[in-house]
Amino acid sequence: MNIDKGELLNILIIYGGNFGERVIGNLLNYKGFCTSCISCIDCRYGKYNYAKNIASVIRFDSKESFPLFIENPEEYIPKDIPAADVAILHGIHQDIMLELPYRLKDAGIKGLIIPIESPVDLHLGLKKQIEAICERLNVETSFPKPFCSLTSDKGVIKEFIDEFKIGKPIVRIETMKNVIINVSVEQNAPCGSTWFVARKLEGARLNKEEIRGIISEAHHSYPCTASMDRDIELGDTILHKAGYIIREAVEAELGYETE
Repeated sequence: MNIDKGELLNILIIYGGNFGERVIGNLLNYKGFCTSCISCIDCRYGKYNYAKNIASVIRFDSKESFPLFIENPEEYIPKDIPAADVAILHGIHQDIMLELPYRLKDAGIKGLIIPIESPVDLHLGLKKQIEAICERLNVETSFPKPFCSLTSDKGVIKEFIDEFKIGKPIVRIETMKNVIINVSVEQNAPCGSTWFVARKLEGARLNKEEIRGIISEAHHSYPCTASMDRDIELGDTILHKAGYIIREAVEAELGYETE
């Protein structure tokens, strides 16, 4: 997962609340970011660090601190937004969200990722408005629900996934005598939970139900950024959806049929 390229893909992260802290921490991969294991063996520290790719981080106050309607949202947006290729937005007041694509386009943004980690993050009408604006501006969009469902097979968002190795988790598993002896992370959930699940799987027997139990316990133990509130579109919580995604990644690697 190390990067050594002449031309880096640069990202801009704009957020409110605690979501951005975890995603930024995962991208920086600084020592002490992951504190989930009682006995840390530094399984992930030193393997990657994308500090050079982060053009800027802009943090807004929480949505609740703004009035219900903002008449002039452009007044709340910094005048000088650094140039970048892809922007990640989360937890921002809806009126500011509608203004941001125009400002981001001026900053050279080619792709916009707006993760949906809670049912209240982005209602359908707002999503359609942002999609329409970005289509006119020729800016790619993705609205992964949750963020670890992010996939793309073309364009700058695919480049983003390939460069940073985050999105829908991909793991590689080595076994010996019906025991998992090593789990490597090829593509990580944006919050960093894939590394923790991988660590917990090592030493497990090749028993589908036991493995599911380990994955479920590990995923719930990690500070996942997805909400436990029921989402109407999913018919489940977004946190549970995130758990199913990592479970499917492990079962696919082991050759199990997923349900």
